[in-house]
Amino acid sequence: MTDVTATTPTAALLNGASLTSPRHRYILLLLLGAYTLSFLDRQVVTILAEAIKKDLDISNLELGMLTGLAFAVFYTFLGIPIARLAERRSRPHIIAISMALWSGFTVLSGRATSFGVMGLARLGVGFGEAGCNPCAHSMIADITPPEKRASALAFYSLGVPIGTMLGLVLGGVIADAYGWRVAFMVAGAPGLLLAAIIALTVKEPRSQLAADIKVRAQSMPSFQQTLKELQAKRTFWLIAVAAGLLAFVGYGQGAFGTPFFLRVHGKEVTALAHGFGLGPQGFLGIAGALSTGVGGLVGTWLGGFLADRAAVRDKRAYMSVPAIAGLVSLPFIYLIYTVQSSALALALGFIPALLNALWYGPVYATAQSVVSPHSRATTAAILLFVLNMIGLGLGPMSVGALNDLLVGPTFDLGEIEGIRLAMILAGSVILISVGLFWWARDTVREDIVS
Repeated sequence: MTDVTATTPTAALLNGASLTSPRHRYILLLLLGAYTLSFLDRQVVTILAEAIKKDLDISNLELGMLTGLAFAVFYTFLGIPIARLAERRSRPHIIAISMALWSGFTVLSGRATSFGVMGLARLGVGFGEAGCNPCAHSMIADITPPEKRASALAFYSLGVPIGTMLGLVLGGVIADAYGWRVAFMVAGAPGLLLAAIIALTVKEPRSQLAADIKVRAQSMPSFQQTLKELQAKRTFWLIAVAAGLLAFVGYGQGAFGTPFFLRVHGKEVTALAHGFGLGPQGFLGIAGALSTGVGGLVGTWLGGFLADRAAVRDKRAYMSVPAIAGLVSLPFIYLIYTVQSSALALALGFIPALLNALWYGPVYATAQSVVSPHSRATTAAILLFVLNMIGLGLGPMSVGALNDLLVGPTFDLGEIEGIRLAMILAGSVILISVGLFWWARDTVREDIVS
């Protein structure tokens, strides 16, 4: 099979370099920092959800829209045109500008006085964050040998659990002390500094060889050509939808995790929080970071490590790892929302958080490996479009709408049983994801080209 990664001068140069060189580590660390801050700004709203709901007097559906759909609209639709720009322009500069935008809109979220204003601010955060992932994925793929790609992309994806943990802890503690508005302002500030550092210190990898710039300008495929290339890759579409359904569960349950514990275990949570000298939001933030945050951190790294090791023998391991993990996670998801002890429920969150984070490295590496190097940024954007429309766009909103339906006059289950059943039903979607990952085992070996 032809090694497509060696068809351009830059690819040959970078794939021959050591991934452990100081320059590579520096780029990976800065990209990890950018992704961490993007998730901090994206997810801080979840720990503040109940306070925002009460202060702005909004419904569960509207709360789900703020934590999901409002962010996802620009985030998903702008990813593709920005990725097309990234195929021929400086990706570090695009990331830096994007970071400055999403950080600024996060700060502005703290000034919202109504659902409409908060919705516009969250749209702005999504507008900015649309420029990060396609650029970062394609840069990492360019500077990383294929056999280490899942591990490198898993390392970058550690920004998800780290950013989520920071959002939970900082958001909860600051909100208890100073209110939810200040929490948004503190969350947004660091991104402005990191944006300047990336813009000033990271060079576009393609610029190392001027000849490669000419090659890319002349040979960059059109969007239609990239789509045509992907049409023949059934693996890509299966993993995109499968990962989207896992994100549906993660974002949906994440958006209503704090409301669940405050509504179902409110008295116990308050008592536990006071025992540690904290408010309920601060306690849930720290507990969530130690449980689901650490679980996600371990799972993200482990997924890339296991997939790269197992794929040396059989590329189908990229699909087997997330499929088996998703299936094993289901009983624990059920237990989280049915046990009587809030402390036990919080502790149990570690296991599904770990298991359902194993997909990041395998999925992102597979997506970057089924297309030619010239199409990588666009492919990443298409993957993220599908993934986030399902996960971010539909997850929180669907859980919120289902919650409203179950507590409404049709079912009249009450606040406690309504949110409990909504969370369990959302978690059952993982079964479909498992089936799609297993189906993708049939084609992944044939579809991988680089």
